[in-house]
Amino acid sequence: MNELTPIQKEIVTALEQMKEKSLITEANLAKKIRGNANISGKNKAGISLKDLEVCIEYLGENKEQPFALHLNSANDILIKKVGSDGEADKMLRGSILSESPSSCAAGAWKLLDGDAKKRRQFSEKSISVLTNGDLRQKASGGKGLQKRTDRKKMSFRDVEEFE
Repeated sequence: MNELTPIQKEIVTALEQMKEKSLITEANLAKKIRGNANISGKNKAGISLKDLEVCIEYLGENKEQPFALHLNSANDILIKKVGSDGEADKMLRGSILSESPSSCAAGAWKLLDGDAKKRRQFSEKSISVLTNGDLRQKASGGKGLQKRTDRKKMSFRDVEEFE
């Protein structure tokens, strides 16, 4: 479990930077990752559930920073800091959750249950997610934005072979 992929390392870094927040949305986390990794594209991209679960387990076991995953009615991932009360609990009670917010008060990290996991994985087929390839393109410079240039027209009058 100690081997994290590059995107998982970026997720862990972003979660550690946002640890003072009691509730982190998937959109805020993805925005932080794009900012840290200087990824210019994929502004609407989310985070893969598989990568996020590995990171939550890693932080819970190695860094003693327990988080719990929740899924709202729009299949957006909400990451709640375990053991924190206040605004996050109020916000979580207002949305449709796969798990009760009080069930993660035991002090350990918690992942999604089976039904919520299936719903999220099914919805990930239709959304764009951040991948290791996005980080590789950033590291290698990627393909720069190429503007369309005017075509050079060849004059056949200058070519002697065709005369």
